[in-house]
Amino acid sequence: METKLIIAGHGGQGIILMGTLLAHAGMEEGKQVTFFPSYGPAMRGGTANCSVVISSEEIASPVVTQPDILVAMNEPSLVKFEPQVAPQGRLFINQSLASCDPQRSDLEVVKVQVTELASQLGNLRVANMVMLGVLVGKTGIVALPTVVQSLKSVLPRRRWELLELNEKALQKGRELSEDLM
Repeated sequence: METKLIIAGHGGQGIILMGTLLAHAGMEEGKQVTFFPSYGPAMRGGTANCSVVISSEEIASPVVTQPDILVAMNEPSLVKFEPQVAPQGRLFINQSLASCDPQRSDLEVVKVQVTELASQLGNLRVANMVMLGVLVGKTGIVALPTVVQSLKSVLPRRRWELLELNEKALQKGRELSEDLM
């Protein structure tokens, strides 16, 4: 089983961190993974996206041209990458920053107000972790405990004070995924 993802948003949303955590968790679970980041012209505020492939078998290429799953953390990312999603694919949208509806009717769409949920947790910067919790909960691509365990390996030591908050955000997203259609 192979799953191809594109995670996209603007710089500063933790897009690359989401992809890194997914890839690390996949490796921890003994799966084959690839991770391919892409940055826009500015680190913060510019575009950022990454491709992640998680598979039970060897992966032929890290390039994802037709993802099974798109995580769109803002509207420009939704507009740009939605046409590339494979037929019958999945679309996870941060409805807080993407007010337009998807153009395609063949996709399973999960809309979440992750920015508001992050605000309720006390820090807007964990919106990415809320979305990652929803993604993991809805897809089972990796286990949430593995993602939580990977936080300490992926986050730089200077950010370890955020470990507990990130774990809460992941758990919140996972809990929310059970209530979503």
